[in-house]
Amino acid sequence: MPKHPLGIAGPRGVFSRGTALSGGAAVHDGCMAGLEGVEQPRQRGGASAVRIAAALEEEQGLRALELYGNPAEAEVTLPSMPESAGTARRLTQSVVIRLWGLSPQIAEHTVLLVSELVGNAVRHTGARSFGLRLVRRRGWIRVEVRDPSRGLPCLMPVHEMDTTGRGLFLVDKLSDRWGADLLPRGKITWFEMRVADR
Repeated sequence: MPKHPLGIAGPRGVFSRGTALSGGAAVHDGCMAGLEGVEQPRQRGGASAVRIAAALEEEQGLRALELYGNPAEAEVTLPSMPESAGTARRLTQSVVIRLWGLSPQIAEHTVLLVSELVGNAVRHTGARSFGLRLVRRRGWIRVEVRDPSRGLPCLMPVHEMDTTGRGLFLVDKLSDRWGADLLPRGKITWFEMRVADR
């Protein structure tokens, strides 16, 4: 299987230290940390559990669109709280898959990178809120996170054992281009990805 910047690509996702990235969220891969190779409890639920989880995710995404608005139509303002990362992921997934009809892999990468930009806005700006906007142009999607800080993001070197500081590294590796535009009051941190038009 091909090597992935986060770890090893496997049949259920990308594995890194016992987790798989699925739909932008870290999901345990079934192994207990430090007990690889030891018989593990059987996973229960199978295909029906996956269908139920997918339906629940879709319902939560539609509910988020109703509550906060569509970030593909206008910027959506979210409170600067860690829980808002989940809302931003659900909004993004709903737009990318349901409204734009793009591939699950594009959706997974977009959701992961939105989570990273939102995490930076929540952790590092001291703002009360931030804005999320998604733009689709021919052959591209662009995701923007606006916050009131004029402090620019900085891509730092990442080492294998680092447990934090991987956000912009992921943005740099998975997007086609990214950057930050200063505003009179704050900045927009953005990334763009090429997509196949249908």
